[in-house]
Amino acid sequence: MRSQGKRPRFYVSIPLALAAAIGPEGGETVQWELLDRGELHLVRPATSPPTTRRRASKSGL
Repeated sequence: MRSQGKRPRFYVSIPLALAAAIGPEGGETVQWELLDRGELHLVRPATSPPTTRRRASKSGL
């Protein structure tokens, strides 16, 4: 989206399971890091502390 006199903004849809795992906040600023044509990383410059003490299991991978 382009607002007059402001930098362009983009909106990205994140699947619910991934959103639950990373806990994004509304309006949070993120950066994209393109490593190559097949790999794109989401970088969160300012992250909040985790809301849970449990870690995700690797068994689902």
